[in-house]
Amino acid sequence: MQDAQLEQLARHTGGLLRDRGLSMAAAESCTGGWIAKVMTDIPGSSQWFERGFVTYSNQAKMDMLGVQADTLEHFGAVSEQVVREMAAGALAHSRAQVAVAVSGIAGPDGGSELKPVGTVWLAWADGKGVRAERRWFPGNREEVRRQTVIHALKGLGGGLEP
Repeated sequence: MQDAQLEQLARHTGGLLRDRGLSMAAAESCTGGWIAKVMTDIPGSSQWFERGFVTYSNQAKMDMLGVQADTLEHFGAVSEQVVREMAAGALAHSRAQVAVAVSGIAGPDGGSELKPVGTVWLAWADGKGVRAERRWFPGNREEVRRQTVIHALKGLGGGLEP
């Protein structure tokens, strides 16, 4: 791994998971598997990384995670409702105890007035429920995606802190 900040976050999050005897799943759209890659770059990650779902298309979100077609139709893929269903679906379709889900508009195209490029919804799920958050990240496609990975891992790790 060439990115020291991502490596440090992945090591920290993985250590928290390991110390608590938990495993994680990642449900990714705009990051295209980057969260899974960062986490599995860490030696020993098989102790706490259970699986990843790259669900870039709406059909993949429905097929792999059980996101409802009505939810996608009414709210769009980049919405609180969809990432909540993605995170819950990642738990339901894995043996993990915690999950993170992301869906966003990385650009350079695809944005709108209501959902400009850089808009990302993130959700974290565990046995107690799902929490979601909307963020806007500035920059080009790579920068938006990288910031999404960072925020996803910080959110996951923050939920594991004592």
